[in-house]
Amino acid sequence: MEKKLTKLEKYWILYDVGNSAFVLLVSTILPIYFNYLAGKGGVSEVDALAFWGYGVSLSTILVALIGPVLGTIADTKGYKKQIFTVCMMVGAVGCAALALPVSWLVFLAVFVAARVGYSSSLIFYDAMLSDVTEISRMDQVSSQGYAWGYIGSCVPFIASLFLVLGNEAVGISMETAMGAAFFLNAVWWLAMTLPLLRNYRQNHGVPRKDHVVRESFGRLAGVLKDIRGNRKIFLFLLSFFFYIDGVYTIIEMATAYGSAIGLDTRGLLLALLVTQIVAFPCALLFGRLAAKYKNTTLIKVCVASYFCIALFAVQLDKQWEFWMLAVCVGIFQGGIQALSRSYFASIIPPEKSGEFFGIFDICGKGASFIGTALVGAMTQLTRNPSSGVGMLAVLFAVGFVLFGKAARE
Repeated sequence: MEKKLTKLEKYWILYDVGNSAFVLLVSTILPIYFNYLAGKGGVSEVDALAFWGYGVSLSTILVALIGPVLGTIADTKGYKKQIFTVCMMVGAVGCAALALPVSWLVFLAVFVAARVGYSSSLIFYDAMLSDVTEISRMDQVSSQGYAWGYIGSCVPFIASLFLVLGNEAVGISMETAMGAAFFLNAVWWLAMTLPLLRNYRQNHGVPRKDHVVRESFGRLAGVLKDIRGNRKIFLFLLSFFFYIDGVYTIIEMATAYGSAIGLDTRGLLLALLVTQIVAFPCALLFGRLAAKYKNTTLIKVCVASYFCIALFAVQLDKQWEFWMLAVCVGIFQGGIQALSRSYFASIIPPEKSGEFFGIFDICGKGASFIGTALVGAMTQLTRNPSSGVGMLAVLFAVGFVLFGKAARE
């Protein structure tokens, strides 16, 4: 019989509910609004898509550079919650700051800062999993986090849609409506984080040293050595680097891509709302399936499905096809993220979770600059938004093969 979630597990899940509002905003409304600002600034739709891709890529590169060091420092007892709080606040305040009336270039710079804060906070949030639950419950708790994150993020998103799509009906400008939406999502993010901040305690970690930063660099070198010497962890991270890059690229570039090929804006936003709704029960389903089937088998199913999704996206040029794509992504999105996170947490030493999840983030969100930069560069090179999408299928194929080798170790 499946045990009920503990209070601490619920508080941990609530952070997913909070930060997922920002994720949904970034993958839906933000690219469209950026296109609107860029258009006012005389930038073409093709170049706007490319610049957005470059902005996303820059933020992921920055996280890849600072993530492992921060993660290593956070494994020192008493530091994980402190650094997590700073990163979360950078993200939430940055989200609110997007409401300020600025040019498209300044808007893009503020977005990069907010996304760095958000992505950095996830290093410590993921590393908290070993503190808030038991190894046997990681698949379930991780899946619950993504599931409730998907459905919970719909609350501020629907309110934002009413503001943005109905701005003329209530007599406010697009800029005012977007500003209210950014502020609303920032407040939601912060409010959902407070229970975790009040109740989280770091159980695993290393003792404090006199020179924390210097000591952390030494431990980071040791973790890299451990990964190089552990073939299972090394192969998993390598496979994760490829397949999750494709996943995040699809999430982050979906509306920008749909807008660039001329699909209706309202249809795109509603389709991605459907993605969140579909993802909720499917993420819970994968958590339950993990109790009956091997975690590795389920991850393979998800990666293979994303390979097919990427191939389908190449020829996408109709609104109903985008809706079909949105539903398919929703089915597998939560499963591949949650199971990858819990699988990794189960094969690493818990007292070094921050250090290892710092590397995990490089291979995950920190590596997603490849897909977004590839889409941006190929779009500008060929002047065809569909040209870069096909390359995502290659990322999934390579990830599938490498994961198969990791699972056999």
